[in-house]
Amino acid sequence: MPALYLIRHGQASFGADDYDQLSPLGERQAEHLGAAFAAAGVVPQHIICGDMRRHRQTAEQCLLGLGSTVDAGALTWQTDPSWNEYDHLDLLQAYTAELQVSEQMLADMAGDNPRAGFQAHFARAMQRWQSGDYDGDYTESWTQFCGRISRALDAASRSSRGNIFVSTSGGVIAVVCRHLLGLADANAAELSWQLVNAGYSKVLSGQSGLKLASINEHSHFDGRHRELLSYR
Repeated sequence: MPALYLIRHGQASFGADDYDQLSPLGERQAEHLGAAFAAAGVVPQHIICGDMRRHRQTAEQCLLGLGSTVDAGALTWQTDPSWNEYDHLDLLQAYTAELQVSEQMLADMAGDNPRAGFQAHFARAMQRWQSGDYDGDYTESWTQFCGRISRALDAASRSSRGNIFVSTSGGVIAVVCRHLLGLADANAAELSWQLVNAGYSKVLSGQSGLKLASINEHSHFDGRHRELLSYR
């Protein structure tokens, strides 16, 4: 049965001047995913990318790994910003608008584990966004974000094509899971932080509608490939 494969982008460039590009590890992750698909006989007929650079780069590296298993002449591409991640800088700007909060976040990120310090504050920024109490502070509210992803999912699922690879981001995939499984907002946020780079979730379309067949598949990073595993 043809499926919709929701692929989280490979590791982006955290801490660099431009976050929105794959790191060298991210490139290897995405190419390895493609090789794993090729070995399993999973081939896309159509690719959808958000219009972020890391989405496109992930799809390109995945195709490199798929190699000759893909018929380039039959493969179609679509760039759709509806699959873009939320603006994390917008969330942080609204969260740190109070000077005291901003100073505390900087102090926590200056500690021994900057990533953990950042994550603790980002979780609070996410909770603020999801609460719906401050929608006027954001360019896109949580409700609007979820609606955008729901519409993108419906549009992709109505396609008559075969397997579709969607190169997107963790927050987007978590919202798809929220939509299909009826998850609480807080659970969706927690799930998004568990999704591995260049892992994938699989959606099937049947007579009873869309079904989530798997979440966060990443066995291609098991064993001797474990050094490729990352979450951020």
